[in-house]
Amino acid sequence: MSQKLRFLTVSLILFLSSGCAVNPITGEEEFMLMGEQQDVAIGKKYAPELEKQMGGKIDNASIQNYVNSVGQKVANVSHRRSWNYQFVALEDDMINAFALPGGYIFITKGLLSKLTTESQLASILAHETAHVVARDTAVLMSREIGISILLSAAISDSTSSTARTAADLTRQIIGFRFSRRDEKDADLAGLDYMVRAGYDPNGMVETMQILESQQKERPIEFFSTHPNPENRIAYLKSRIGSRYRKREGLRIGKEDFRSAVLSHIKKN
Repeated sequence: MSQKLRFLTVSLILFLSSGCAVNPITGEEEFMLMGEQQDVAIGKKYAPELEKQMGGKIDNASIQNYVNSVGQKVANVSHRRSWNYQFVALEDDMINAFALPGGYIFITKGLLSKLTTESQLASILAHETAHVVARDTAVLMSREIGISILLSAAISDSTSSTARTAADLTRQIIGFRFSRRDEKDADLAGLDYMVRAGYDPNGMVETMQILESQQKERPIEFFSTHPNPENRIAYLKSRIGSRYRKREGLRIGKEDFRSAVLSHIKKN
């Protein structure tokens, strides 16, 4: 595709898709430069490059199937259930998780190794799912990079030049920093998602305590991209006490997580 034709195509896409959209988590109307179909196209384009830069997928079917099955339970009760979500475990030892537009969600081996239960894993995947649902990453990408550049790369033919562009843009995406409001919204929506999926919401409190403990030892990547809102543990405990205190029989899954994830990671 010629540069001129690509420019005209991207311009037409932006013209047709831009407008106001309601954030289903906050209920607020937001101006968006792209539609949901562009979310999916961009996620599909950049997901393989993100995987590559994070050392690739963990080469273990048990881990991948388990992470994806937990993620799908969460996605199936989210505000955007019709999207084709993909949950992937990555080889990188950093302690972090990522969400690309369109339902592409990743968790690193470094973070998995610090968790101890399935409900804690569900809390991370629910939090990232909430970012996808709210289209937080799409907003960051359009603001920090420019949606025309992203779409142009997404629809262009594969060449060494476009591959380099995708690699450079993916490095920027990996370093994106959500706002503290985005984080709090994702916490509370994720808490609701995990409970609806049948998980003990205390798993999110435990996860944040684990992350804060790791942060005291050394700065971890999770808090560089997911800034810690004020009183995070307190508002999570308050929400659990006010909304979910009477819920019984919610899943923790300590032994299943050990068997499906930790036993394999330790072997590596």
